[in-house]
Amino acid sequence: MTTFLILGFLVLLLLTGMPIFAALGLSSAAVLMIYEGRIDSIADTIFASLNNPLLATIPMFAFMAHVMIKAKVVDDLYDMANRLVGHIKGGLGFATILSCTIFSTISGSSVATALTIGSTAIPQMQRFGYRPRDTYGIIAAGGTLGILIPPSGPMILYAIVTDASIGALFLAGMIPGLIMAAVFAVFSWFQANAHGETKTQAWPGTRVVLAAFVKSIWAVMMPPIILGGIYLGIFTAAEAAAVGAVYALLVALLVYRNVSMADLWDCTWQTMRTSAMLFMIIAGAGLFGHAVTIIRLPAEIMEGVTALGLSQTGFILVVMLAIFVLGMFLETIAIILITTPIVLPAMVALDVNLIWYGVMLMINLELALITPPVGINLFVIKGITNAPLSQVILGSSPYVALLIGGLVLIWAFPQLSLWLPTSAGFGR
Repeated sequence: MTTFLILGFLVLLLLTGMPIFAALGLSSAAVLMIYEGRIDSIADTIFASLNNPLLATIPMFAFMAHVMIKAKVVDDLYDMANRLVGHIKGGLGFATILSCTIFSTISGSSVATALTIGSTAIPQMQRFGYRPRDTYGIIAAGGTLGILIPPSGPMILYAIVTDASIGALFLAGMIPGLIMAAVFAVFSWFQANAHGETKTQAWPGTRVVLAAFVKSIWAVMMPPIILGGIYLGIFTAAEAAAVGAVYALLVALLVYRNVSMADLWDCTWQTMRTSAMLFMIIAGAGLFGHAVTIIRLPAEIMEGVTALGLSQTGFILVVMLAIFVLGMFLETIAIILITTPIVLPAMVALDVNLIWYGVMLMINLELALITPPVGINLFVIKGITNAPLSQVILGSSPYVALLIGGLVLIWAFPQLSLWLPTSAGFGR
């Protein structure tokens, strides 16, 4: 009963709009006072949570994203994709998903992907005859790829909480991410052709397409440099973050030359704000993990799993269903940091591969971004288009079904997520 009261108190605080770190900290402090009568262990717990070298990847990947966005690399990226397939009927949907896929490897953020690509692509697609709600769905779904395709902020947080390999998670997300991108692109093409409303552009010619590709090469090269270096063992995931940050800086200053010192200061400031926010959340999550251990919540879950006789499959089904429901009300980071410490002991006991589970969790969190009432990508699109929220939800709903299908596919065929990290020599 106490467990449900603590969790209920936490969820209530989050639903009031209180910052995640504050809700986690208050809930944890309440548990410590009730069960230990003091809170002097808070400082040591926070220090232990933040004393992790992997946390260095967060500001470096964030800085990389801010610099590449500030340099307007995305403009060339979308222009290349548009010129490549825009002449095909329904090709703009393809171009938009392709842009979201590549930009996800730059930003590591679903919200940034939806906001940046959406601002450019939605007016363009509507100008060429796409139904407004279809354009909203394409951007909402394409934006979710930022969670699954590395470098993903939620993946980094999950790796820190579970002590899983960030490099293995990054590689594990590649094939599922590309599969989902391909499914989204094909569906957008069928959808556009079924309504017969889209107009086509003239083929610009091979020379123009090649010129656009060459212009966007600096964005296109980002994934091979970061992931190729990890895959080949040239550098670790933390070193990859540093390489990515330096690469972004060189591209902005030496190639695009459109970033001033004031812009770099703004990028640094935004990076500090983002990193500080995430570090506070991680500190709160560390406290919460300590608190749930005190109230024996993980042990109770294990006892419940044993009593019910749940198999690995049954346990994953129950957890994924619970996370899907939570995703309708809570933000993705909160879901990771609340649920993972609770279910981790049971996953270890049931021999659930942490990398495989992590990929399924990321797909489930993609669903959280486009399922009402609190799907953040839905509100991002409403914000940049001023469209009725009902139309945004309607346009996104087919992609919810596609993501559920992707989740089932990864569950049924674990090697789709495990083959790449295994071949690169990563363990569990």
